[in-house]
Amino acid sequence: MTADAKRPKREKPSFKNLGRAIRFLGHYRNITIAAYVALFLSTGAQLLVPQLVQNILDAVTRGMMAQQLATQPAQVQSTVVSQAGMTMEEFNSILANPLAPLYWSIALILVLAVVRGLFAFAQSYMSEKAGQSVAFDFRNELFAKIQRLSFSYHDRNRTGQLMIRATDDVEKVRLFIGQGLLLAVQAVVLLTGALIMLLFTNLQLTLVILPILPVAMVMFMVFGGVTQPLFVKVQQKLSTLNTVLQENLAGIKVVKAFATEPTEQKRFDAAADDLMNQQITVARIFSFLFPVIFLIAQLGQAAVLYFGGNQIIAGTLTIGEWQKFSLYLVYVFFPLGQLGFIISQMSQAAASANRVYEIIDADIEVRDRADAQPLGQIEGRVSFDAVHFRYVGAEKEVLSGVSFVVEPGETVAILGLTGSGKSTVINLIPRFYDVTGGAVRIDGRDIRDVTLDSLRTQIGIVHQDPILFSGSIRDNIAFGRPDAPDAEVESAARAAQAHDFIAALPEG
Repeated sequence: MTADAKRPKREKPSFKNLGRAIRFLGHYRNITIAAYVALFLSTGAQLLVPQLVQNILDAVTRGMMAQQLATQPAQVQSTVVSQAGMTMEEFNSILANPLAPLYWSIALILVLAVVRGLFAFAQSYMSEKAGQSVAFDFRNELFAKIQRLSFSYHDRNRTGQLMIRATDDVEKVRLFIGQGLLLAVQAVVLLTGALIMLLFTNLQLTLVILPILPVAMVMFMVFGGVTQPLFVKVQQKLSTLNTVLQENLAGIKVVKAFATEPTEQKRFDAAADDLMNQQITVARIFSFLFPVIFLIAQLGQAAVLYFGGNQIIAGTLTIGEWQKFSLYLVYVFFPLGQLGFIISQMSQAAASANRVYEIIDADIEVRDRADAQPLGQIEGRVSFDAVHFRYVGAEKEVLSGVSFVVEPGETVAILGLTGSGKSTVINLIPRFYDVTGGAVRIDGRDIRDVTLDSLRTQIGIVHQDPILFSGSIRDNIAFGRPDAPDAEVESAARAAQAHDFIAALPEG
């Protein structure tokens, strides 16, 4: 066997399922559109501020120069004003009220700050509401699918793993849709707007920093592809940890009865250690990404300082224009750092979306046939006709050619060794599994020819391990028939010899 054959195939990063989750936003189109409109308006207000800062600095500079020039002879004033491209009327206007542009620019900055704050609040609130709504739909779709999945699926998947996918994985998808996606759009809009303003402010200085952007984008793409499979492993190890915890909480009486607390503690420690090591691996990668991005940004800033300083000395760049360019440069570098965080969040969300859709896309092995009919009121005759059954993945049949008939009103006890198929026989009657050969019939009808709901609502099952759901005792007794009258519920409690115990409770 070659080395390549031994090496496990690396899972390719996929964002397809994350896109499927994002499409849930279509159910909340109006609030989503409103959130992004608020984002554009807030970002637009932010992009206007550097221009006003330039106006303030240029106004102060012109006022100081005008006051100094006013002390010079009229001929000198006329010559300097003419060289500056102004008329004497404009010069006298500046001299009369040198701080007028300063005042209205400051006023506009305050107005823009209020506008930006209002729209930022609106975008944050509406995007969070949309994200929570998507998580609600996403989680409900997942839970509905878990409810429909066959017993064989639950046999192959542990409860703790399903719980993590329905909670933590859905939450990571929600965080990206409610926050990360908005931040990504904001970063792109701010970056694009700032670049356009830089081009109009000073083309030469803008060309100095442009080579930085492709380098940063390539790095983000590479890191996104590398980290998504790692986040998948993080979620898998978190599922393992949650499974150990869930099993121990559910079986705490057994653990204590056999004094296996030290063994279970070692299992939990091992799972927690695996999770910690995997998270450290991811953190190590991102601890390299952000310093590199900041280094690239600082190199770009240094280049701009050098070339911009030369232009100021040469008189081709004013202090106001320089400050304006510097602020727009911050608006370019800030989204780059923001994109690093977004890539991390998107990789986690994509990994979690893939795990959730593994459940949503799973085949339902036991389902109604296209021509299935309601069973109707039954008499209760159960027959097994040459039934064969094998569990998924098993080589040996549990039941092989089993045939028997149980007439209405009969009481039948099935005896046998552990693993002989007693529970399997019971599970085949309500069609929790489909037979692999033969047929199970009720009143002569193959149970595969009737709808599952009409079949199961007429069958009562008492499992070996009782499970109580949150709610009242009445809710649990009437779990199969929530609309059952109180008299029937009380009768069932008496039959189970639980009525006196229930009546003695404080709210019995």
